[in-house]
Amino acid sequence: MSRFLPWLLVVLLASVPFWMTDYYVLHIMITTCIFIIAAMSLNLLLGYTGQLSLGHVAFFGIGAYTSALLSLGFQVNVFNVPFGVTPKPVWFAMLMAVIVAGFTGWAIGKLAFRVRGAYFVIVSISFAEVVRMVAVNWVELTQGPMALNNIPALTLGTGEFELSFLRKPSFYSLALAVAVISYIIIARIVNSRAGRAMNALRENESLAMSVGIDVTRYLVIATIVSAAMAGMAGALYTHYIRIVDPDVFLFIYTVTMVIMVITGGKGTLAGPIVGGVIFGFVPEALRAMAIKPEIQWIIYGVLMILIVYFLPRGIVPAIERFWAGQKPGDDEAARSVPGALQK
Repeated sequence: MSRFLPWLLVVLLASVPFWMTDYYVLHIMITTCIFIIAAMSLNLLLGYTGQLSLGHVAFFGIGAYTSALLSLGFQVNVFNVPFGVTPKPVWFAMLMAVIVAGFTGWAIGKLAFRVRGAYFVIVSISFAEVVRMVAVNWVELTQGPMALNNIPALTLGTGEFELSFLRKPSFYSLALAVAVISYIIIARIVNSRAGRAMNALRENESLAMSVGIDVTRYLVIATIVSAAMAGMAGALYTHYIRIVDPDVFLFIYTVTMVIMVITGGKGTLAGPIVGGVIFGFVPEALRAMAIKPEIQWIIYGVLMILIVYFLPRGIVPAIERFWAGQKPGDDEAARSVPGALQK
């Protein structure tokens, strides 16, 4: 029965547009779904390879700008040579957003994974800041702080068979479908040989190298998939909001993804989903109860601190231990035993 529960949940979520009449709640569900996709992409790096990327928002923003620019069209001068692109179909622009973000992830991975630890964190933050400054200052291409607006919505088909994702119910279905596909892709990777290699280098990189695992290769693979998925989330975001500016590269978005992964449970498939639901809906629930906005965020901050303090491995691992009848410290004790098998 437990094998069918996730699919029953997907069916329930897919039915939301048919009975949800509050479009504000639907808006929250759409944005939550988009950031869950971004959080799942970060979890592939942070949770399964142990690499903390604090510049992950760069891939999100690259996907957003790539899709926006290709769907709008643009004209720039590169070294005094005019270069332009006519407006492309939105589906093509979103596909290119995934490809460009994935290629960027490959390039950054090949360079950044020559270093580890704090040095990798510095490289990732610097990369995100460089991309943000390009978006701010290359006004001819990005419009700078004035933003790109009137970004077209996704449409598929023509004439009587045209399917538009302009309205919230249809866009929610699109975002949910992409989230489910992203989950399946990550699950297949995690349960494959590549996923086992990633887990090995997360636990002990030196030992993984000693048994012949090409650490850099698997780290780059994880970065490519992670970046491409974040780029898709950025493309969804830009065609939903229909406006994009350099604020899409703000550090707070990376912090949001990290919070989703850590509170939900890094290194688990369901962790970013649970963390995303908490981050998406708890602030809105607190807004209805709090007298002032400041109190809302104070309560939310205290709640996050309590989760991290009492559930340091996240909500999903805690639920799994409770379901298995283990005490909170049982898994930590098992890890201290030489030769203990890990999941």
